[in-house]
Amino acid sequence: MQLNLKEILTAFMVLFAVIDVIGNIPIVIDLRKKAGHIQSEKAAIISGVIMVIFLFLGKSLLTFIGIDVNSFAVAGSFILFFIALEMILGITLYKEDEDTSSSTASIFPLAFPLIAGPGSLTTLLSLRAEFRIENIIVAVIFNVIVIYIVLKTSTKIEKILGPNGIKIIRKIFGVILLAIAVKLFTANIKELF
Repeated sequence: MQLNLKEILTAFMVLFAVIDVIGNIPIVIDLRKKAGHIQSEKAAIISGVIMVIFLFLGKSLLTFIGIDVNSFAVAGSFILFFIALEMILGITLYKEDEDTSSSTASIFPLAFPLIAGPGSLTTLLSLRAEFRIENIIVAVIFNVIVIYIVLKTSTKIEKILGPNGIKIIRKIFGVILLAIAVKLFTANIKELF
C-alpha cells in the first residue's frame, strides 16, 4: 500500500469540487424544509459506499453492458459541464421529484444523485486511471467526513455565509468544475477516435 499525500489531496479536491457539498447547501436546506429532517449520517455513509463500490466495480459494470471507460468519461464530462453551468449561471436543469420523506430524502436525491451522482462516479473512474486506488479511497473517506459535517451544520453554514456567500462559493466551484469537465472531455475524446 503506497499512500501519496499529493494524490490524496488532488483526488480530494477534484471530488470535493464535483460533489459541491457547499454549493448544494441551498438544496439541502430546501430538502430539510420539505422532509422535516435529513439523516446526515445515512446520507454521508450511503454516498461513500456507492462511490467506493463504483470505484471497484464501475469498470467491470461498464464492460458488462458494453460501454468503455472513455465513452463513460465523455458522457460524464457532459454531465459535469451541465452541473457547472447550473452553478455558474444559477439555472436549474435537473428537476428532482416532489415526493420527499426524511428517509427517502437522505438517500434520494441527497446521497444519490446529488453527492454520489454521475459526476462523482465518472470522476472516480477518471481518477482511477491516473491515481492509485488506496489514495482515491482515502480521498473519498475525507470527502464523506466533510459531507457529514456540512450536512449536519448546513443551517449554521448558511447563516455564516449568507445567501451571497453561498452564491459566490457556488460560482467559484462551478468554474473549477467546468475546467474539470473540459479536461475530462479532451483527455477521453482522443481515445475514442
